[in-house]
Amino acid sequence: MQNNIEEKIKKALDKVRPSMQADGGDVEFIKWDEKNGQVQVRLMGMCVGCPMAQITLKQGIEAEVKKAVPEVKEVAAV
Repeated sequence: MQNNIEEKIKKALDKVRPSMQADGGDVEFIKWDEKNGQVQVRLMGMCVGCPMAQITLKQGIEAEVKKAVPEVKEVAAV
């Protein structure tokens, strides 16, 4: 079951990735923690140190992942 959820998460990340890449950034899947419903991602490129990164993380990435995978409670950058 966990692998199926991870695949859904990665597909959701693939949906937001092009808009991030257009701005010189990217996102990488790190880990899915089934116990607490948390997805860990790494922001890369121009997203690192960008003042808008937290908004992108919560309103862009997290919203898309939660919509695609209801088991996800939070997306956090590591």
